[in-house]
Amino acid sequence: MNSDNREYVNWDADIPVIRYKALDDTGCVEHGFSTRLGGVSGGHFRSMNLSYTRGDNKEAVDKNFERFCSEIRIDWKKIVSTDQTHTANVRAVTEKDAGHGIIRPKTVFDIDGQVTNVPGLVLITNHADCVPLFFVDPVKKAIGLTHSGWRGTAARIGKNTVEAMTEYYGSRPEDIIGVIGPSICQSCYEVSEDVAEVFLKSFRVSDRLVYEKPDHKFQLNLWEANYQVMVDAGMRPENITVTRWCTGCHPDLLWSHRKTGANRGSLAAFLCLK
Repeated sequence: MNSDNREYVNWDADIPVIRYKALDDTGCVEHGFSTRLGGVSGGHFRSMNLSYTRGDNKEAVDKNFERFCSEIRIDWKKIVSTDQTHTANVRAVTEKDAGHGIIRPKTVFDIDGQVTNVPGLVLITNHADCVPLFFVDPVKKAIGLTHSGWRGTAARIGKNTVEAMTEYYGSRPEDIIGVIGPSICQSCYEVSEDVAEVFLKSFRVSDRLVYEKPDHKFQLNLWEANYQVMVDAGMRPENITVTRWCTGCHPDLLWSHRKTGANRGSLAAFLCLK
């Protein structure tokens, strides 16, 4: 498991982007994870909101997408957006999906993960505490991007993404480079006993995964859970980078539903084959 030195961001840039050296080193993708900074939205969306579903002005969101995508050298009109509903469903996308949910209406629903081998097609997922999972196969030139909340994590959507890349593109799990991106950390993520029990029953259990507080409430580590899912899917531990950025710890820099509630914007993860 790698962290810290493989995750970097220039906070002095006009549009800060969280990036990963492991993905850079593949030489075959453009990628990035947004922050709250560098956009044009106003009010409680200020300033980089990357979702059309929060109530923000469409023209502002369009401009935010255009600005952010220009910064990471991809075409915002080739984005394929998902209708995230906390499922474990993964879909393969092709050229005909370009612009889905961005410049044309969504027609596919209940999808939380996407895979493709089409250069220039931009996969995105939206976040405000849930975990973004990046997958890059530099051998077969295939990618996957997944939104993994506690339900998706419990249902092992990360494993489903690896299996989809294997099925559609012939990827080998041991070749895939993975990133567990910015999301809520264990210290900020309190869950009910019934949610904790889901993980205690089906994951390798330690205080690193779930710990019980003196008040009998539970703290869940989605980073550790998704790491276990990736390793169990056949990915090499040394090929997995884990974030150091918690949305809950840094609500001034990253959107967090837990910290700000429904009056907020949305972060986004982006992944595109060159």
